[in-house]
Amino acid sequence: MLAAAPSAAVLGIDALDILVEVHVANGLPQWTLVGLAATAVKESRDRVHAALVNSGFAVPSRRVTVSLTPGDVQKQGTAFDLPIALAVLAASGQLPADVLATTCAIGELGLDGQLRPVRGVLAVARHVAATSDALLIVPPDNLQEALRVPGARAMGPRTLAELVAALRDGTARSDIRIRRSSVRSVGTPDLGDVMGQALAVRAVEIAAAGAHNLLLQGPPGAGKTMLARRMPGILPPLDDQEALEVLAIHSVAGMLGPDEQAAIDLGRPFRAPHHSVSQAGLIGGGSWPRPGEVSLAHHGVLFLDELSLFPRHTLEALRQPLEDGAVVVARAARAVRFPSRFALVAASNPCLCGYAGSEDRSCRCSVAELERHRARLSGPLADRIDLHVHVRRVPPETLSLQPAPECSATIRQRVIAARERQRLRYAHLPSPSHTGATPFTNASAPSRLIAPASRLEPDARALLVRAADRLTLSARAYHRVLRVARTVADLDDTDVVTRQHLAEALRYRATYHGHEVTASDTVTG
Repeated sequence: MLAAAPSAAVLGIDALDILVEVHVANGLPQWTLVGLAATAVKESRDRVHAALVNSGFAVPSRRVTVSLTPGDVQKQGTAFDLPIALAVLAASGQLPADVLATTCAIGELGLDGQLRPVRGVLAVARHVAATSDALLIVPPDNLQEALRVPGARAMGPRTLAELVAALRDGTARSDIRIRRSSVRSVGTPDLGDVMGQALAVRAVEIAAAGAHNLLLQGPPGAGKTMLARRMPGILPPLDDQEALEVLAIHSVAGMLGPDEQAAIDLGRPFRAPHHSVSQAGLIGGGSWPRPGEVSLAHHGVLFLDELSLFPRHTLEALRQPLEDGAVVVARAARAVRFPSRFALVAASNPCLCGYAGSEDRSCRCSVAELERHRARLSGPLADRIDLHVHVRRVPPETLSLQPAPECSATIRQRVIAARERQRLRYAHLPSPSHTGATPFTNASAPSRLIAPASRLEPDARALLVRAADRLTLSARAYHRVLRVARTVADLDDTDVVTRQHLAEALRYRATYHGHEVTASDTVTG
C-alpha cells in the first residue's frame, strides 16, 4: 500500500516542499530510504521503529520503501522523523491516508514517541502560510515559534499517539495562543554613563540613526567598548516584519529558545564575536550552510572589539555583506543566501601598545610594527566604514567637571524620528528583503537616490567637491559622505543638507584620511 505525508526542508532561511512517500509491499522485512538523505535522516529508521512500538502501533513486517521527493535535493536533520512515521502508519492501514493531505509535519521523534524540537520551524511556517492552507504539525516546544507567522495554522502535540488520535477522530486543530515569555529586560547600558566623549557619543547617535558603519579608535581605557555596548539602547524597536526575519535566521541557527525570542522582542540583535572567530563563524558556512555572526546581527549591530586582532582574511570577508546586505554561501551542490543588513561597529587601539598619537603618553612601537598593525584594516574595508572617530583619553581631573551627558532615552527619540523620516523617504522602493521587511535606511539606499534625497545647498555641494578632491575620496566614499550628511540632516529634522551637515559628515571621513574638517566648513591640511 502507498501513502504520502507532506513535509518541508529548510534551505538558508527559506523552505521548500518535501513529500514523504512510503510503500509497504510483500517481501522480507527490509527498510529502504531513498532521496539524497544525510546520515541523520537515514538513522530515522531506528527512531521511528522504536517510537511506533512504544506508542502502541504495529511495525510492518514487510518490505518498506521510504522516498523523500524531490530526489535531487539533499535532506538534512531529524525533522523527517514525524512525517515518515505518519506515512508508515497510513501505508500500513493504521491511519486514514486522506487525513494527511491537508497537513505538513516536521519533528524529531524520541524512542518513547515524544516529539522533540527541531531547527528552522519558523522558516517552514512562513513557507506553508504563504503557499497553502495546510495545518502545520510541529513539536510542542516549536509551537509558539510557528504561531509567530501571520496566517499560520499550527498544532503542537506532545506525542505521536496523541497526534494520531487527533487525526483519526478529526479533532486536529490549530492552536491560536501565543504565550509571551516572562523574560524581562534587565536594563540596557545608558549613554548617560559616558563622560567627556561628546564627539564619540554624537558619532554613535549618527550611526544608530542611519545604520552607518562606525570605527572607534583610541588608547586603552578611553571608552571605546563602553560606547559601542550602549548603542543598542538608542536603536529603534524592530517592526513586525523585521522581527519575523530576525527570528527566522535565529531559528535556522538553532538558537530560538524562549529567552532568545524575548530578547528579540525587546530590542535589535547585538552580536559581539570574539576575535578568534573563524571566517565560517563570522560569515556563515559549513557543509550544510548555516548563518554566521553577520546574519545573526541582521537588522541590528555587529560589534568587533579589538579589530586589529581579527585575522585579515576574516575581516576581508566582510566586504560582500557590508556592500550587498547579504551573504551567499556557495557549495558544490547548492548556494544559500543569508540576509546580513547590519551596522558594523568596530573598536581598535591605534597600535600594539595602544598609544600612537596619544597626547600624554609616548608610543613604544617601531615603524614596522605600526605598519603591520595598520595593515590589518585594508583600504577597501576602511572605505566601507562611514564614521571614523578618534576617542581621546579624558584626563581624570576633568571627569568630575564634565556636564551631565544626555541619557539614552532622549537620544533614542531623535534616532526613532530620523528613522521614520527615512522610512517615509524610501517607502516607494521595493524592500531589499524578500520577506517584505522594512525598506532602506540612508546607509543602505541605492546610490542613485542619495544625491536627490540629500537636496544639497549650492555651497554645501561646493564644499563636498573641494573636500573630495583634497581627501582623494573614492566614488564609494563620496556617496557615503552624502549618506552621513543626509542622516545628520534627518536628526535635525530638515529636508535640506546644509554646509554644517556636510562638514560634520566630512569630519568623520577626514579622520581616516589624516585631514581636519573645521566647523567653519573649510578643509585644511
